[in-house]
Amino acid sequence: MATVVHHQFTVHEYGKMIEMGIIEENDAVELIHGEIVKKMPIGRRHGATVKRLNQLLVTRLAGSAVVSVQDPVVLADSEPEPDLALLVHRADFYAAAKPTARDVLLVIEVSDTSLDYDREIKLPLYAQASIEELWIVNLEASQIESFRQPQNDGSYRSHSIYSRGDELRIAAFGDVTLSVAEILG
Repeated sequence: MATVVHHQFTVHEYGKMIEMGIIEENDAVELIHGEIVKKMPIGRRHGATVKRLNQLLVTRLAGSAVVSVQDPVVLADSEPEPDLALLVHRADFYAAAKPTARDVLLVIEVSDTSLDYDREIKLPLYAQASIEELWIVNLEASQIESFRQPQNDGSYRSHSIYSRGDELRIAAFGDVTLSVAEILG
């Protein structure tokens, strides 16, 4: 019986494939641990939640952070495209280079059909990259899971669950709060 061998791509090779048009910028794929992975389709509820969060974050953090929507973040062997990321403010809005883990203040993944993938694949990926804060917006349970204090083993030391009626604070901006109700709509 033949063994299946998977080719592991580097972030540089992946970027070259995009640059050469082998992968189109709008293709629904991302690089995860060296493998090109097809992303889940975005449903109406998921899309509406991303748009709502984008508006809330841009309004509350104008001039303090860059709100990135479904754009890549370069990690060691991956280039995930989180639903939203709050990035350190830069005047060029990352025109010179894609953001890396050290630029990320908060990652938000909106989950309906992708909940297991976000918890089992993306969460450890972000923790290993030392991304300080991750929110998973669980649309099915109408909850937001907040993860802080990344550990080298791919976990987060702090995990909290917020429901309607609760408010969340963004760790990097302690005075900025969002209510679960306004995020979920």
